[in-house]
Amino acid sequence: MAKQPMLKFVTVDRDMPAKRQADERNKDFHEIYAEYAAEKAKEQASRCSQCGVPYCQSHCPLHNNIPDWLNMTATGRLEEAYQISQATNSFPEICGRICPQDRLCEGNCVIEQSGHGTVTIGSVEKYITDTAWENGWVKPVVPSAERDQSVGIIGAGPGGMAAADILRRQGVQVTIYDRYDRAGGLLTYGIPGFKLEKDVVMRRIEQMEQSGVEFVLNCNVGEDISFDAIRGKHDAVLIATGVYKTRDLSGPGSTATGIERAIDYLTVSNKLSFGDEVEAFEDGTLNAAGKKVVVIGGGDTAMDCVRTAIRQGATSVKCLYRRDRANMPGSQREVQNAEEEGVEFVWLAAPKGFTEADGKVNGVMVQKMRLGAPDASGRQAPEVIEGADYVEEADLVIKALGFEPEDLPKLWNTDGLEVTRWGTIKAEFTTGKTALNGVYAVGDIVRGASLVVWAIKDGRDSAEAILDYLNEAQSVAAE
Repeated sequence: MAKQPMLKFVTVDRDMPAKRQADERNKDFHEIYAEYAAEKAKEQASRCSQCGVPYCQSHCPLHNNIPDWLNMTATGRLEEAYQISQATNSFPEICGRICPQDRLCEGNCVIEQSGHGTVTIGSVEKYITDTAWENGWVKPVVPSAERDQSVGIIGAGPGGMAAADILRRQGVQVTIYDRYDRAGGLLTYGIPGFKLEKDVVMRRIEQMEQSGVEFVLNCNVGEDISFDAIRGKHDAVLIATGVYKTRDLSGPGSTATGIERAIDYLTVSNKLSFGDEVEAFEDGTLNAAGKKVVVIGGGDTAMDCVRTAIRQGATSVKCLYRRDRANMPGSQREVQNAEEEGVEFVWLAAPKGFTEADGKVNGVMVQKMRLGAPDASGRQAPEVIEGADYVEEADLVIKALGFEPEDLPKLWNTDGLEVTRWGTIKAEFTTGKTALNGVYAVGDIVRGASLVVWAIKDGRDSAEAILDYLNEAQSVAAE
């Protein structure tokens, strides 16, 4: 059994100013927590069996060298652990916090498969990188030589920023254009602060700015600047917009007030965490306090919404999902967290409409479902149970049914940017190359709504392809 850290107590002078007393208490707590975190990280890292076939690594989209940085952590070589971790991952402190490790590395840990409980890889990864930041090991990128070639990146989310990181390391000039007032994309405005602290995201963005990445914010491509203008300004362009168009619900009462999109609800909540004043929260539109909240959907976004509503003081929070728990697409760990916090899950329930009074929603018309034969993907298709409808009371309904791509060729008034039948951009696998010369695309706008870690992987891979393209163009120009 690992030695437990000794608890420390601090004696505070009663005549000491209140702020200084609080600072002393916080300092002491931080020291205790840091010691405990170090002990736990070392204990968990020591549990790694260093197996010959590291399934944790092969099931990580980035193929992070997990066994080696666990070994470094277990032996106290934390700076080396960080160097190994960041060699394959532009943002390990973010992945350590929000990756669904239960479906990826931890879920495929050999120790987990043998029934002894997984090594908590995500928490160790978080600890390594947080320690690196505290000790000043994370530094701005300083390329060995600057290049006069530039790349314009549309979208300041994880895919775009991961590409920018790789490009800047090779001296390429990088400008990132984004529609929001802060960089980070869904890391900033889509994921709640209780899962991903906003100062963690902001310090990484600041590090990228210090590395020479230029961010052009509050910039809507197609309105404030044309796509063609961006192409003309840069030697290559990377599209990393993500997908933000919400899948909608029809049926009776669907236009009533009080039925809101998940992205709007989460964005407002995250803006509040920055200290912004948001009218839609102040007037109660996107504030769950004192309300009966119903969230429709079964993915991680739905989990973010229900857990946010609990924290805002909702009187009740229910999550409707048309399949059962076993078929839920979101993280089972997140479902468990939500249940522990007081969220009620209503399985095999689908909305067919809404009830309202004076134009405001007051209930969800629910159809009870059962699972029938598997669909094309192998999942059992839900079927309606006739005569089992009922109304679920609700003062606020949040639609978390997933996201679809916007019609970029139309929004940007550009020809030749090919899309699939789902509206995602057609791009080569691994390189992200599109039908337009010098234009690449990565992340959700290519894959459809997916994981942050896949966006990081795509961004890094595409950056390497862009470097090849720039090198070839440079060679041609030199001839």
